Amino acid sequence: MSTVVRRPVAFVAALVLFVEAVGAVLVNGVLATVVKNQDMSLAGTDPEVVSGGTWVMGGVFGLYLVLCGLLLLLAGVRDRAPGRLARIVLIVCAVAHGVLGALTVGLVGWAAFAVLMVVLGLIVLTLIQPPPAPPTAPAPAPQRSSSRSAA
Repeated sequence: MSTVVRRPVAFVAALVLFVEAVGAVLVNGVLATVVKNQDMSLAGTDPEVVSGGTWVMGGVFGLYLVLCGLLLLLAGVRDRAPGRLARIVLIVCAVAHGVLGALTVGLVGWAAFAVLMVVLGLIVLTLIQPPPAPPTAPAPAPQRSSSRSAA
């Protein structure tokens, strides 16, 4: 893949993950509020505990997505592939998107599945990009022989 595509893919993936982080926190916040307002109990658990756990889960997942976005943004700015630890974090993020996409088809629909698969594709595309080609030095010009033939 050329360097023309490398940086924009990383930047777009980072931007999408930042937006997704905000969305994840908002969705978990709505779920936590509904559980608290409806006074729902899950097998006898305290609704306050369930609501608090949902807020914490949304915050942790949102922070994780922001971390993944920052790693992709850093890779785009540097125009280099992510390092070993960053690759592991991004691979886990890609696997999470694959699993969430599989669950989303039945629960939400094909549109949400398509969005998650686009994000998965952007992350994977960032991970499999080959390193940029090293700059090549210009070839030295051939020297002309200055010997003249004597007549």
